[in-house]
Amino acid sequence: MATESTTRDTSALTDIKKMKTEADGSFKRQDSLFRDFIEKGGKFAPEKDRYHLYVSYACPWATRALIVRKLKGLEDIISVTVVSPRFGANGWSFGNVDEFPGAEADPLHNSSYIKDLYLLADPEFNSRFTVPVLWDKKLNTVVNNESSEIIRMFNTAFNDLIPAENAALDLYPEDLRPEIDELNAWVYTDINNGVYRAGFATQQAAYDKAVTEVFAGLDRIEAILAGKDYLVGERLTEADVRLFVTIIRFDVAYFVLFKCNLRNIRDDYPAMHAWLKKLYWTIPAFKESTFFDHIKTGYSSIAEKNAAAGIVPAGPIPQMMPL
Repeated sequence: MATESTTRDTSALTDIKKMKTEADGSFKRQDSLFRDFIEKGGKFAPEKDRYHLYVSYACPWATRALIVRKLKGLEDIISVTVVSPRFGANGWSFGNVDEFPGAEADPLHNSSYIKDLYLLADPEFNSRFTVPVLWDKKLNTVVNNESSEIIRMFNTAFNDLIPAENAALDLYPEDLRPEIDELNAWVYTDINNGVYRAGFATQQAAYDKAVTEVFAGLDRIEAILAGKDYLVGERLTEADVRLFVTIIRFDVAYFVLFKCNLRNIRDDYPAMHAWLKKLYWTIPAFKESTFFDHIKTGYSSIAEKNAAAGIVPAGPIPQMMPL
């Protein structure tokens, strides 16, 4: 497709080698810029087959949206396209550009890259071209690219269009919102984004600080989950979804490729591992949204940012087990 991407150099927004960090070598995630909501009577009204979700199975943020889409029974309401897990110089590629099992072509615009969608919606867009992307087929634009808001929309906006049992599932119940919000806030900083702050640090001190905070956060979660099946209120909530997507990737990606190797989940966090296994094996939406080949391939394609910085890994601890 012909877009501004064919004439404008956007490599600084897509090429992992050109990704900027702060002066102290720390990674700061950019804010999502498309922040509209689907709501009755609004510009973006809840309608069947109006919206399309673009995702990568490799990406935890995108997988949040996939899980909630399945939990809420929205598969026939919101269509989806999966990109290749390999993150190249042009960012996320569609399957017709980079063939990979499960990767698909863009059915709406025949785009080559996710960046083409952003530049179609806004030719002057000047931030990173991320997934998930929630696209409006009627107005031909991006509705929202912030996963935390997309899952909130999926939780309630389409309740009148889905079976009663799906509508009854509330992942953000009013009585638990203060506790969910409080937990989400530090889990995002210390764990969800913490692994990236460790993995994308370009100075040793920035990495050391980030990796220490990651494991302090994991220790805190382990204490919360002791004797429990869920994080908040003894029921499945969005807090479980938001944490799951990071923890399911931890041992297979962050532990090695992002040098978050002080401890691993399966050997060192029994309560968290039990929680992880129960979600994966007993609630289909979690397992059916998890593709380890995409995860491993995806993170391997971006791990060079960490390797090139010459960061010395903090773990394992202890470096040699006692007799």
